[in-house]
Amino acid sequence: MSKTAEFFFDFGSPTTYLAATQLPRIAAETGAELRWRPMLLGGVFKATGNQSPVLIAAKGRWMMGDIVQWAAHWRVPFAANPYFPINTLTLMRGAVALQRFSAADFDRYAYAVFEAMWVGQRNLGDAAELERLLAAVGIDPAAFAGWVADPAVKAALIANTEEAVERGAFGAPSIFVGDRLFFGQDRLDFVRQALLRG
Repeated sequence: MSKTAEFFFDFGSPTTYLAATQLPRIAAETGAELRWRPMLLGGVFKATGNQSPVLIAAKGRWMMGDIVQWAAHWRVPFAANPYFPINTLTLMRGAVALQRFSAADFDRYAYAVFEAMWVGQRNLGDAAELERLLAAVGIDPAAFAGWVADPAVKAALIANTEEAVERGAFGAPSIFVGDRLFFGQDRLDFVRQALLRG
């Protein structure tokens, strides 16, 4: 029986972007299902007392260098976003909304947002810039605005975030295989092993 990798993610995390470039391939190679679980990283930090590594100067400098190394290792593009940190509330509500109302568009949206943030260096906290991105990937900005304002979407994002914390998440990316938590883009080999054990 194949296993499932639950990918709790927030677009605002560069290490989560890196994980997103690899997890679909790992899932395909192991015959596993990849479930994208949008959460709000700020909510996870608040609930767990954690904070962004960039708030500690030495750690932030080290982490950005490490991200560059991982991007080179996997041969994927990466460029630090000059607008970081970006408030991702609307983006994450958008991920929940697309899963609910327009699932066929979810993958296109998710990869476009990650690329815009961590390759294109775009400020997706700016409403006009987000509208341009949505239009470019064929998602109606007016419909999107209605979806992200839906109370059920807001509640679902909160529920996902609370679930992640209850299961032990303290940051992003958080990947669960069954009850086992794997944190960080540097644990994907262990994710693969867990999925292969099926």
